[in-house]
Amino acid sequence: MDDLIAEVDRKCDTAHRPGGQEQPDRLALLTVAAQLAGQLQEQADDLVEDYVEHCRMHGNSWTDIGTALGVTRQAVQQRFHAPHKRYSPEAMTDDLRRAMIHVKQAAVRHRNNYIGTEHLLWGLTAEDNSATRLLRAAGVSPDTVHRSVGSRLGMGASQEAERIAWTPYSRKAIDIAEARSRRNGSDHIRCDDLLIGLAEIGRGVAADVLTEAGFDPAALGPTPDGA
Repeated sequence: MDDLIAEVDRKCDTAHRPGGQEQPDRLALLTVAAQLAGQLQEQADDLVEDYVEHCRMHGNSWTDIGTALGVTRQAVQQRFHAPHKRYSPEAMTDDLRRAMIHVKQAAVRHRNNYIGTEHLLWGLTAEDNSATRLLRAAGVSPDTVHRSVGSRLGMGASQEAERIAWTPYSRKAIDIAEARSRRNGSDHIRCDDLLIGLAEIGRGVAADVLTEAGFDPAALGPTPDGA
């Protein structure tokens, strides 16, 4: 707590004696404290989501996860198993729609009831598209990435192929991809948009594979043409 208070003081040092007053500007300090608390809560939520994702990947049931978190199975499913925003095919390029077919096939083939970042990266590198061209432009072999992420696809026990939900990191990746496509003035999400989304998250299987392969989105130049 002392460290957090010191951080508030550091970020709001001008609030202590506004206009030469002896009393600190307590409302200004409160504002900074609330902002810091919000940032900490976001990090805490990401931390819990990370471990929930790992538990699901390793076969733990929603009931077991709920017990570990001290809530009901229904409560934990509502929080972490919420349906992903449905992106219509019209919101994706032809290449990304084809990649998504590979993504779902990978999940079904491995009997996984979730789509993780590893499934997304595997699908993006299954055939030539703007993502594989971006990897090559960055000096990274798409085939190497494909084999590497493929080796990390674990076999599950799900029989519910039609009830596949996106993990929190996968949802974040597609959200980043959508935002990037809009910034570029496009109404369609491209494969390279999703690839960068996976890398920018910085967590998850796909981010680990891309980092190990030497892919750094911060060092990229203009995106290769073509979707």
